[in-house]
Amino acid sequence: MSKLTNFNRPDGGVCSGYYCASSVDSKAPGIVVIQEWWGLNKQIKEIADRLAEQGYRVLVPDLYQGKVTLEATEAEHLMNALDFGDAATQNIRGATQFLKQQSSSVAIMGFCMGGALTILSAIHVPEATAAICWYGVPPSEAGDVSAISIPLQGHFALEDSFFPTSQVDDLENRLQEGQVPYEFYRYSAKHAFANEYGDGYSPEAFEQAWRRTLKFLSTYSKP
Repeated sequence: MSKLTNFNRPDGGVCSGYYCASSVDSKAPGIVVIQEWWGLNKQIKEIADRLAEQGYRVLVPDLYQGKVTLEATEAEHLMNALDFGDAATQNIRGATQFLKQQSSSVAIMGFCMGGALTILSAIHVPEATAAICWYGVPPSEAGDVSAISIPLQGHFALEDSFFPTSQVDDLENRLQEGQVPYEFYRYSAKHAFANEYGDGYSPEAFEQAWRRTLKFLSTYSKP
């Protein structure tokens, strides 16, 4: 089952998103999936569908309010116009609260821009029970990652031109300083190695990271 749905933000506003669930269990664990900078497109919906096939209730908030692009220049413009703090504390938190009305556990999982937002959400969304970041690192001034208290998993590319290894290492150091429960994996791949429609797609890296993701979810996102 998949559909577009509306949900409330904590400030009383309304956000739309792509909701999917294949389980007959209405209390199945929830996952909020966060888009890349392209928008709520076919690829991110397919990721959500794959998770639903594993028995999860999944909601992808539409952070661009219906705008989707295939052009990198336009995607950068849309991303730069996005208020990351508002997206994390309102849209993503609202999506988490929506799922938590029925699910006792809700993980947050994002890619690229969504990966950076996942880490910010791990700081600012108290309802979240776990977080999974795929190749995204927020600026250090965006939030204190040492304050994260939920389990965090990260998947990063060694040949990433957007988020180089030095940024990942710095993030890891700050997590260690805060004694955050985390596990990071690095892959011999390029940025966006999970996007089969992109130039950096690596089926080997994606499948390995996907298996680790499902194992992590089975441990930390339970009914």
